[in-house]
Amino acid sequence: MVTNAMKLRCYIPVISLLISIYFISLRAYSQAAEDNPDPDQPLIKSIFFGGGSYYIDPEQSESLYEFINGITNIDMYTITIHSHTDNIGGAEYNNWLSKMRSESVAYELIIQQIPSNNIHISDFGQDNPIFDNRTFKGRLLNRRVDIIFEKIVF
Repeated sequence: MVTNAMKLRCYIPVISLLISIYFISLRAYSQAAEDNPDPDQPLIKSIFFGGGSYYIDPEQSESLYEFINGITNIDMYTITIHSHTDNIGGAEYNNWLSKMRSESVAYELIIQQIPSNNIHISDFGQDNPIFDNRTFKGRLLNRRVDIIFEKIVF
C-alpha cells in the first residue's frame, strides 16, 4: 500500500533541487552578515527553507560547515538560533514548523561538534516577520533560521 508519506518522499529530491536553485539568488542576504568586518558585531548565518519544510539541503549544510570552520575560537561565542516562518498555514502550524526548523539547524550544529548546551533557541513562528508576508519574495525570506554568533565579552 502506497501512503501519502511515501508519495511525498519521491518529490523531496526534486523539491530540494528547485529550492537550491532559487536560494542561490538569496545568498546576498546571508552573505552581508558573513562578510562582517567588525569583530564586535555578531556573526549571522541564515538557512532558508521551502514552504512548509524543515529540510536543510546539502548545499546549505555545506555552507554552514564552511561558515563555522571560518570562525576562530568558536567556543568564545554564544550561539542563538532564531527560527521564522511566513504566515501561510496558521499560528499553531507555524509555531510547530518554526520549532522543527530550529531543531534541524541545532542538529547540524551538534554534528559539527558544537555542544548542545552552547545552543540557545528562540522560535518566532509567524510572529516576527522581518520581510513583508504580503509578497512572494517576503514570504521566501521569512522562511529561515538565523544563527547568531555573539562573542563572549569578559
